[in-house]
Amino acid sequence: MGRLSTLFSPDRVAVVGATDSDGAVGRAITENLQASFAGDIVAVNPYKESVLGLHCHDTVADVEADIDVAVIVVPPDVAVDSIREAGEAGIENVVVITAGFGETGAEGAAREKDLRETAAEYDLNLVGPNSLGIMSTPTGLNATFGNEMATSGGISFMSQSGAFVTAVLDWAAERDVGFKDIVSLGNKAILDERDFIDEWGTDPDTDVILGYLEDIEDGAGFVQTAREVTQDTPIVLVKSGRTDAGASAAASHTGAMAGSEAAYEAGLEQSGAIRVETVQELFDYAQILADQPLPEGKDVAIVTNAGGPGVMTTDAVGDSGLELADLGDDTVERLAETMPDEANIYNPVDIIGDAPAARFEAALETVMSDDNVAMAVVVACPTAVLSFEELAEVVVDCQREYDIPVATTLMGGQSVGPAASTLTESGIPNYFDPARAVDSLDALARYDDIQSREYTDPETFDVDRERARDILQSAADRNQNRLGVEAMDLLDAYGIPTPEGDVVDSPSEAQSVAESIGGEVVMKIVSPDILHKSDIGGVEVGVSPEDVWDTYEDLVVRARNYQQDATILGVQVQEMLDVDAGTETILGVNRDPQFGPLVLFGLGGIFVEVLEDTTLRVAPVSEPDARSMLDDIESAPLLRGARGRDPVDEDALVETIQRLSQLVTEFPAIVELDINPLVATNDGVAAIDLRLTLDQEEL
Repeated sequence: MGRLSTLFSPDRVAVVGATDSDGAVGRAITENLQASFAGDIVAVNPYKESVLGLHCHDTVADVEADIDVAVIVVPPDVAVDSIREAGEAGIENVVVITAGFGETGAEGAAREKDLRETAAEYDLNLVGPNSLGIMSTPTGLNATFGNEMATSGGISFMSQSGAFVTAVLDWAAERDVGFKDIVSLGNKAILDERDFIDEWGTDPDTDVILGYLEDIEDGAGFVQTAREVTQDTPIVLVKSGRTDAGASAAASHTGAMAGSEAAYEAGLEQSGAIRVETVQELFDYAQILADQPLPEGKDVAIVTNAGGPGVMTTDAVGDSGLELADLGDDTVERLAETMPDEANIYNPVDIIGDAPAARFEAALETVMSDDNVAMAVVVACPTAVLSFEELAEVVVDCQREYDIPVATTLMGGQSVGPAASTLTESGIPNYFDPARAVDSLDALARYDDIQSREYTDPETFDVDRERARDILQSAADRNQNRLGVEAMDLLDAYGIPTPEGDVVDSPSEAQSVAESIGGEVVMKIVSPDILHKSDIGGVEVGVSPEDVWDTYEDLVVRARNYQQDATILGVQVQEMLDVDAGTETILGVNRDPQFGPLVLFGLGGIFVEVLEDTTLRVAPVSEPDARSMLDDIESAPLLRGARGRDPVDEDALVETIQRLSQLVTEFPAIVELDINPLVATNDGVAAIDLRLTLDQEEL
């Protein structure tokens, strides 16, 4: 166990604000502790001699014995003083039930600032404030003001909503869902989600970590911590508060597509946590992850006595990441010998409606012994010849013998009860809806993939940081926060290939640069005030050397006509590449408040906003993560030679993703950045256009 072990397994708990007043939170917490806690309970209240049979102390300092946890239930205006007294008394763990802090406005925010400073001064493990409290079933600890004590089990659960905890406990009590530890996070002033997943990840009695989160304080830190934990312990989360707010204010393609919700999707995926949408999924996944072995593959066999539900289950497999198992010839032959002539002996195996438990047993033994079968779903409807209780015993015996994951769908009502209990006691989940059974097995397969992921440290390339810093500082000195192709040297400094060329501020210089390049060139207006150059005729492609002078003047005139007061830095004269010979991609960055820099990759050019075929990773991006980004996009076949195209240099793309990731990690001043297009060919990549937004205060 880690540093929070005494928080969940204390010998002595003090309730600061204990009272016997009816309806008071201090009374509810004291009574809950008295009802089940195996350790000592200390009441602290200077205005009472005793509370509910407990002698009252004026302060925690008056208690001679060591206190492991102090639960603070006093009014908010004295709560910080109580926390300080706890720190001075040497108490390491504090649970602040009291509300009236950051959630209530300016005065509460100031109070919460004092709370943080006090907790930091005494190095306290502080839960809350504005928390329902904590529970731990091994010691009977119920330091909450909820009305339900959790049932014992292997799930540890954190929630940013106290009300959600009480609802979940009430819901779980009817379904025999058991918990190890529970914490209501409250305002997360000190301890947050990272602290608890780190603690439970080292707890041998926690099989699965569940969470209901409304936000994540430190996204990058969460990704790192969760990655380590999920190698041994699955994490399943509900993340509420889906929104696209803020995306409309973004200045780049990447910023528009990497809004808050997309950041959470990317961050949680990278972390190894499994994100779900509903409470039902949360506990479906938790139960099967806690009780069933991981599959050795994604191939599912279905055994049923009902054609329609069998088809429904097959459809659910098609909607999931699983596949129907291709039964071996020996399996099919054995089924043909043991099943009725009317049975379907191919997957899904339909042993028809008059099947007793013995026929299910014969079919399951045959199917589950097939090396092509990684997991099984048993779907049964009630009939006069089938005992669900006998079927449950058959399924339990088969699962134990063949040790592959099994989920059942016993489609009935009252008749299912005893059988469902038999299955649950043996760790086999049962559902009325076959789609839930398949989804739960899919969660097992997803977690198996998560455990097998390769995590490596991001590569650090040899780059010219000082040159990059000078480029950014020069822009800041000009009071510019939006840069375009005039900052292409920034990419050169980090080893990202760009076409030959330069930004010039006169027709004669344009002519000189074009002559040094040789052949036709591309010319673009350079202005921080004109973001979409092609929309205003600010780009000319295939300009011959003799037309460079006139084209320079035309581009400047068009820019002035579009926006009279626009700042014109000049014109970029650039080597013309054969874009049609390659694939236009986009590589970009948006800095998220929680997760930091997000790296985006996808199909680029003029189609980026239409198709939005992109994928995201939280920076810094390692080589395996960068390579997986190429696999993620739907247009990946275009990179690999589809429709007669030349395959691109994937290694060059992967390296460029990593180099850009390093750039934005080392320079937090870069808020948004687009390389669009980044042209990929079989000979490498080239960044054709650049746009970035700068936060000068971060330089």
